[in-house]
Amino acid sequence: MDLFDTPPSGPDAARSKAPRPLADRLRPSRLADVIGQDHLLGAQGALRIMLDAGALSSLVLWGPPGVGKTTIARLLAQETSLHFVQISAIFTGVPDLRKVFEAARIRHANGQGTLLFVDEIHRFNKAQQDGFLPHMEDGTILLVGATTENPSFELNAALMSRAQVLVLNRLDQVALDRLIAQAEVEFDHPLPLAPDARLALCVMADGDGRALLNLVEQVAAWKLDAPLGAEALGQRLQRRAALYDKSGEGHYNLISALHKSVRGSDPDAALYWLARMLEGGEDPRFLARRITRMAIEDVGLADPGAQRQCLDAWATYERLGSPEGELALAQAVLYLALAPKSNAAYVAYKAARASARSTGSAPPPRHILNAPTKLMKDQGYGAGYAYDHDAEDGFSGQNYFPDTMARPQFYVPVERGHERELKKRIDWFAGLRAKRRG
Repeated sequence: MDLFDTPPSGPDAARSKAPRPLADRLRPSRLADVIGQDHLLGAQGALRIMLDAGALSSLVLWGPPGVGKTTIARLLAQETSLHFVQISAIFTGVPDLRKVFEAARIRHANGQGTLLFVDEIHRFNKAQQDGFLPHMEDGTILLVGATTENPSFELNAALMSRAQVLVLNRLDQVALDRLIAQAEVEFDHPLPLAPDARLALCVMADGDGRALLNLVEQVAAWKLDAPLGAEALGQRLQRRAALYDKSGEGHYNLISALHKSVRGSDPDAALYWLARMLEGGEDPRFLARRITRMAIEDVGLADPGAQRQCLDAWATYERLGSPEGELALAQAVLYLALAPKSNAAYVAYKAARASARSTGSAPPPRHILNAPTKLMKDQGYGAGYAYDHDAEDGFSGQNYFPDTMARPQFYVPVERGHERELKKRIDWFAGLRAKRRG
């Protein structure tokens, strides 16, 4: 027997015989066996096409935890005959990177390529990310980075320009069911779960395959006389917290979903996204502030009471705190979703700001300037001013814009809610103005 065929002994032998977690035992050995990422690995998938063409480039794999980023990187190295090196940005410093690059350089000189897999690549700072660039450009390494954060926010533009971003999906119900089926084959017996409990188990995993297999391993170890239902399962297993990063992309995605559901007059969807954010630990005061903004931006003067509803809900939360005060925020969200919508005031304000920037320091017309001194009166300040209360219908129709500026119309009310009445008033004033000037 050759030396390298000798069975391991000592600590290495103990490790080789140690039990392996289910997620490790079920790790795919081929890219074709990876579950849930067919959009990348199927016959027409972007990654499959690159491999078939022999044109694999550096990659950034972006997706939530437990969807196969590490597994795919390892199998890419296997399929392309590249030496696989794995590091984590959390535990790797500059001296460690230098060693990795030097070893890769030596392999490259000897005709062996290196696939360097960097987990949590977004945790490297700008200087560290820049350090990869020359080694990517000269072919010393093929970089595969993995991140749960939006690369466009977290990675340097220079690194992004040299790598293709591939988005991995959270695992859907079909993919999670396949994982459970594979686990049952591994155990050689079905899980002791009723159908509703199997579904509940997948819900607990929240799209994370690794989390699901960890839960499955716990369930498989139970000695039960009869299958468990969903309620009994929930009592035995702690529900996994929903994935939500209060400072990352998840935060912005969910507040966008809430805002657009309100704008789209869908109270149920709006309430769902509010609940998702609160369940994820979002600060209710942040939500109170954003809800008030929605009232101003999207309801506006179509329902002037909407803003008051939001401010009252905010004040109620400040008095009651959580969880009781959160109901006030929910009521405000429902009110906004069902209120008539108008962004006419918002559009008018933006147009007025743009006009103010373009007209510079054009002065007001002299007839609406106060004249507290004789000199100012001599200069014509206030001359010809018409006091509106003395005019017919309480409206003089005078010009209040700079003399050098053509009269614009910024505010155009919509035919919804209270703004329908405001539109009537604007049209009435426009008619009087034309009559006075005619």
